[in-house]
Amino acid sequence: MKIKLTMTAAALALSFGAHAQEVVKIGHVAPLSGAQAHYGKDNENGAKMAIEDLNKKGVTIGGKKVTFQLLSEDDAADPKQGTAAAQKLVDAKVNGVVGHLNSGTTIPASKIYYDAGIPQITPSATNPKYTQQGFNTAFRIIANDNALGAATALYAVNALKAKKIAVIDDRTAYGQGVADIFANTAQKAGAEIVAREYTNDKATDFNAILTAIKAKSPDAIFYGGMDSQAGPMLRQMDQLGMKVPFLGGDGICTEQIIKLAGPAVENVVCAEGGASLQKMPGGVEWKKRYDAMFPGQFQVYSPYVYDAVMTLAAAMEKAGSADPKKYLPVLAK
Repeated sequence: MKIKLTMTAAALALSFGAHAQEVVKIGHVAPLSGAQAHYGKDNENGAKMAIEDLNKKGVTIGGKKVTFQLLSEDDAADPKQGTAAAQKLVDAKVNGVVGHLNSGTTIPASKIYYDAGIPQITPSATNPKYTQQGFNTAFRIIANDNALGAATALYAVNALKAKKIAVIDDRTAYGQGVADIFANTAQKAGAEIVAREYTNDKATDFNAILTAIKAKSPDAIFYGGMDSQAGPMLRQMDQLGMKVPFLGGDGICTEQIIKLAGPAVENVVCAEGGASLQKMPGGVEWKKRYDAMFPGQFQVYSPYVYDAVMTLAAAMEKAGSADPKKYLPVLAK
């Protein structure tokens, strides 16, 4: 009798195994803590929506129905934590990664994914160096700083007629990169860069920098950095009576900056790295769904995260495999 029961249990185990769905792990990394957590949570929400939609739809890869699972890690916008998070996802044997959010974390983490052969799509890191390292696993879903910085500079000179411009950046890979391109393009277009100042991505007091810039009487100010610094900077500009246009890249094109800057937000001109959500096919309806699921949390990058997850899944379906080595060539086409 004992032998019969043992054989029955084994048969049941085999039966359940035959019907079990394969799990496809999608890694996601962004700052989920610290001053940039609102960006990271917005990104994570976009990934959650995509995973939910894929599982509701039912996806078959290589003739097998699969279940998608999200593995989300916090890098706190810190390069060291970013590489640690990347290694954790590699150790978890994820099938693909969407992230990181910042260029400063995305670039060092990309080497870890490349060494492991795992495709990585960033929804928001715009520093051109990320895709210039020769890593065939590194992909970007939005425009880079060459496009963002240059377009913003030309707008400042040609549309706003700014002849004297002050430039500030936060010394991060993203902030410095986009500010350098802005400054170079603006100069070539005929503007004078009357001040080039620096801060960091944790600062909140900018009075010394702004006072020095005010003495130069610029027609506009460009800031390379994120909204957590741009917001307080705008308030302090307002207190100093500086009413000039305040330009920036996609890092300040957020809902959060409205809260941080107050009335001074009226002076903001920012560039997004892709089409506006309102102009994307199905974008308006997608935003309604997002707001219903995550009220008050939308910032800027979640639609790109959603598309990045869907892009990974589509490449796997087309390749007939979730094995990174097998679907990577499809992703690269």
